[in-house]
Amino acid sequence: MNILFVADPLESFKIYKDTTFVMMRELQRRGHVISSCEPRDISWRSGGLVTANVRQIVLTGQADAWFSAQPSANHALRDFDAVLMRKDPPFDSEYFYATHLLEQSERDGACVLNKPAALRDHPEKLAIMEFPQLIGPTLVTRDAAEIRRFHAEHGDVILKPLDGMGGMGIFRVGRDGLNLGSIIETLNRDGAVSVMVQRYLPEIADGDKRVLIIGGKPVPYCLARIPQGGEVRGNLAAGGKGVARPLSARDLEIAEYLGPILLARGLLLVGVDVIGSCVTEINVTSPTCFQEIADQTGCDVASLYADAVLQWIESNPKKSR
Repeated sequence: MNILFVADPLESFKIYKDTTFVMMRELQRRGHVISSCEPRDISWRSGGLVTANVRQIVLTGQADAWFSAQPSANHALRDFDAVLMRKDPPFDSEYFYATHLLEQSERDGACVLNKPAALRDHPEKLAIMEFPQLIGPTLVTRDAAEIRRFHAEHGDVILKPLDGMGGMGIFRVGRDGLNLGSIIETLNRDGAVSVMVQRYLPEIADGDKRVLIIGGKPVPYCLARIPQGGEVRGNLAAGGKGVARPLSARDLEIAEYLGPILLARGLLLVGVDVIGSCVTEINVTSPTCFQEIADQTGCDVASLYADAVLQWIESNPKKSR
């Protein structure tokens, strides 16, 4: 099979930890052809198919020059057996437009994973609000007064932007309310920007757990991202320490509940963030942590993902062309 990855520039990959890299490596190991492009390489001419300038690549097994590539060539996305959307956040306007082009390629006959419409419909922080039974007290608002009332009710809260990634822009405000006004001004911008406010979960000290769901089924291990020093954030990008652990009974309960629902919507790979017993995010754009879990436990997450991709292709034959 010929698999196209839509991703960030290959030259920017840190292959010792990159999840997209190990996806490519596993699919190549199984004998499949790997190609790559960036969202900016995708185009759609009126009356025609969605196409992209793509590079067919071969992984070399070397640490530095880790891939070799053929010259770029223009191909219709529907000519690939699967198109794997692996562009990292932020989910900005260009990402949004890319999902529309990818959705049109589906109408052409392409198989795109995760499904573009599902990517748009599940913003990673807001998506949790559909499942109130799984989350802690949470507010999404532009109203500064409403934020203050939520803080007065819960005392110790976390504030975050809806479009942040890697722990960016996350603030904790305790019962004394110190700097609450300044933080609201920074995030809310006089009511122009929505803010998420959540009751602080002290279980963060034991880790912000990334629970992976592949093909509707939980991976048996999670990665607990544990804050270091005086940090409140466990994100690896913010200096958190990643520790792989077997899923707890609550983790498994959450994953087994969400998995079939999200798979039915076309989300083959999901990364659910769990603090204590509460879901805090549902990540769908470019979930990671494959390598960290595999390195610490021996669980070959990339192989589980490759199995799910190939099963999806077989179960969802392309439209006639």
